[in-house]
Amino acid sequence: MKIGFAITGSFCTISKAIEEIKRLASQGHEVTPIMSENAYTTDTRFGTAQEIRDRITAAAGREIIHTIVDAEPIGPKKLFDVICVIPCTSNTLAKLALGITDTAVTMAVKSHIRNSRPVVIGVSTNDALGAAAKNIGILMNYKNYYFVPFSMDDPINKPRSMVCDFTKTAITIENAANGKDMVQKIF
Repeated sequence: MKIGFAITGSFCTISKAIEEIKRLASQGHEVTPIMSENAYTTDTRFGTAQEIRDRITAAAGREIIHTIVDAEPIGPKKLFDVICVIPCTSNTLAKLALGITDTAVTMAVKSHIRNSRPVVIGVSTNDALGAAAKNIGILMNYKNYYFVPFSMDDPINKPRSMVCDFTKTAITIENAANGKDMVQKIF
């Protein structure tokens, strides 16, 4: 498959996303990375922006789409079979739920979904059981949105936080490509 792999600013989980890019590429998929501007440019305690970009490019074997202008042709040219947004922050969840297209990632999804093609979401947010819950619910009820199974990652210290099971990325993408959902609609 041709997969657009979009990464947003959940910096503590980007290494897990990179491992999934490697796994998908090793399975023969053509993986094109897409990054939000914040993920593309921000240095954090998890690495510099350049180090992270280098790791992503090496894992995918392709250059990163990181501007709205470069993301817009995704839909008209039908570049991908599936787009996944992994990790997907509460900020991006809200923008997708409301149809806001002000980053490369949200433009990629908007451009892609106009062709009724699947979008896979890998939640990673400290606010999933707070303000982000309604946006997760909205997207779960939209056609062509599929979620990587997710759960609480630290119920005691972060009682609103949830993160996807990154190891379920490939199977979720495969199921989404066949119109099958792996996550119960609980919202």
